[in-house]
Amino acid sequence: MKRATWIAALVLLLASSSVARAQLNGGNILGDHGVGAGTTPPAGWSLAGLYYRYFTDTVLKADGSRVVPGPDQPRSTTMQGVAPTLGFVSRGTLLGGQYGFVVAPTFVNGALTAPVFGLPQEVPLGIGDTYFQPFVLGWRTKRADFKAALGAFAPTGRYAAGASDNLGKGMWSYEVSGGTTVFLDGARTWSLATAAYWEAHSAKSVQIVVGDRSTLADVTVGQILSLEGGLGKSFLKGAGSVGLAYYAQWKLTDDHFTNASPFDSPLGKHRVYALGPDVTLPIAVKQRLIALVNVRYFWEMGARAKSQGTPFVITAAFPVPSPKIR
Repeated sequence: MKRATWIAALVLLLASSSVARAQLNGGNILGDHGVGAGTTPPAGWSLAGLYYRYFTDTVLKADGSRVVPGPDQPRSTTMQGVAPTLGFVSRGTLLGGQYGFVVAPTFVNGALTAPVFGLPQEVPLGIGDTYFQPFVLGWRTKRADFKAALGAFAPTGRYAAGASDNLGKGMWSYEVSGGTTVFLDGARTWSLATAAYWEAHSAKSVQIVVGDRSTLADVTVGQILSLEGGLGKSFLKGAGSVGLAYYAQWKLTDDHFTNASPFDSPLGKHRVYALGPDVTLPIAVKQRLIALVNVRYFWEMGARAKSQGTPFVITAAFPVPSPKIR
């Protein structure tokens, strides 16, 4: 799924007479896909739960230097979220592929909207934005799988410009994605996968604070490209796997401000990379598959105009009905 969201109030700081160059985050939750990212689930219904934990004590500017927090600002933060997910993949075909959809409400305790301006305060767990993919198509061939999808993040979480307890981002995020899993051997046990996610955003209101002055402005977050995937080795007839997962993200266009003069300088475009282990294990009872549990841990690196931390992701998927293991 793509992807639960994290936010905090936007604070723009001035250095002399120029706006500090930073970035605004989109909706994509990095690290929720890894090994097998280009493959759709088997046909049928599935219930899943995702737990996401992100710890960071480092925020880097566009030039790679570290942001030093003020005396009243948090020096580290741990953001957590959960996302119950309902998914479906058809047994029939559409355009030669299997059709599916995904719906995932989120519950979060904090977020990053513009981390280069400081880390957010943690707030009690509450309803965040909702992710849904109304259109997913997946194709399977002997040596490769493919998928394409349309998705969106709906602004169902609490949001107010300038508030310190926001749980949503106050905007729609629209996502187009596609990916492939290539199998490196005839038995389909070794795989290399990549999925790409492009997102654009609707406008939202933010509060700009400079010294003792503040103003409300409308902003459209720039377009963002994310890549997620991994190299893996499967076992137990494909039910389990181990491998190395990765992700990378770049902002492609500047954030666009209106009604913000004289604070309307363009903000910098962020980037970040990450690597980490990816393990999937099946849970079976009386020869029936009850769940597939996936665990990933990432170390971020090369961040610019962004926080740099360590995401930890656990996903448990429950097929409905539970298939029999042969």
